[in-house]
Amino acid sequence: MSATDVLQEKYAASMMLTYGMPPVALARGCGCTVWDVDGNSYLDLVGGIAVSALGHAHPALIAAVTEQVGTLAHTSNLYLHERQVELAVRLIRLLGVDGRVFFGNSGAEANEAAIKLVRRAQGAERPVIVAADGGFHGRTMGALSLTGKSSIRAPFGPFGVDVRFVPFGDAAALADAVRQDTAAVFLEPCLGEGGVVPAPAGYLKAAREACDQAGALLVVDEIQSGIGRTGEWFAHSAEGITPDVLTLGKGLGGGLPIGACVGIGKCGSALGKGDHGSTFGGNPVACAAALAVLDTIERDGLLANATTVGASLAAGIEALGHPLVAGVRGAGLWLAIVLAKPVATAVAATAQRAGFLVNAAQPDAVRLAPPLILTAAEADAFTEALPAILDAASVVAPSQEA
Repeated sequence: MSATDVLQEKYAASMMLTYGMPPVALARGCGCTVWDVDGNSYLDLVGGIAVSALGHAHPALIAAVTEQVGTLAHTSNLYLHERQVELAVRLIRLLGVDGRVFFGNSGAEANEAAIKLVRRAQGAERPVIVAADGGFHGRTMGALSLTGKSSIRAPFGPFGVDVRFVPFGDAAALADAVRQDTAAVFLEPCLGEGGVVPAPAGYLKAAREACDQAGALLVVDEIQSGIGRTGEWFAHSAEGITPDVLTLGKGLGGGLPIGACVGIGKCGSALGKGDHGSTFGGNPVACAAALAVLDTIERDGLLANATTVGASLAAGIEALGHPLVAGVRGAGLWLAIVLAKPVATAVAATAQRAGFLVNAAQPDAVRLAPPLILTAAEADAFTEALPAILDAASVVAPSQEA
């Protein structure tokens, strides 16, 4: 048995198989490369699902976490500490708003905080939240209630949140759904788990206008799109709008668990003492990691790198003219290879065998969310290998797809 086989056997005997059986057992990483327990190397184009913004074993992240854990690793929220305050101030400055921050440990927790914030701010007379079909906001019960994918939501109902779903990207349907009973609209600027599907131009502006007209709040979920993923600090800034609440996670910690709910304007004071809490939220080590991520993105020009390398990668894939590629969508280093057949799982498997990690986000969409430090040479290596990967995957019948 290989080392991977041994570890998978132990995994099957000890872990809840909520993820099925992961096909690769990773042991270490450096930059954009990871190695499995058998010594095989892979170019990581998944980045922990848009999390590892600085790649693996980045010196700045190592230094920040090491220093912090050697000084003060945990306080609970009975006490404040410098890193938490520094990070909150930094996020508010990057947003250019008057706001306040609540820290949790994940994106789902950030959305749970946002749901409670909305309820506090809007009151019982506005019970409805509007969300989008195909949207994904997390798997905890509140966040799951907003997630527009019935296959993962329906088995766990009923929920304590009254949600009205609308087609993503349809501004008219959204405006019609936002009424006097609506507390808030929850939207992603681009559907991440839905297969990296950007909202049409003007959609977020239309959502802002609909909310303003009805007195509803606009909550923008940037858990996957935020912190430089699209080449902007925040994807919604491209639309020139300001949400009432912003949720963040994933790339913010660069691999350390952290989530943030930012209340903007009056929403910053909607939650008061005792309304919400988290034992580990705003942990000193996680906050130190997040500050190192923000520092490094600024210092090393990683927003520009995401823009230029991402555009080159997208153009290179489209220029292949491969019959299995129907197009490329997304922005920055957050892309989906749209397939002409629903064989994304086969593409991910053949890519793995070729030394590349990609993600089958949808049956016909392969997601790329590599570290923001991905180089042009690394992107080119994937593009050059892609035709053979697609050729191997194209012989798999759609019925064989998971």
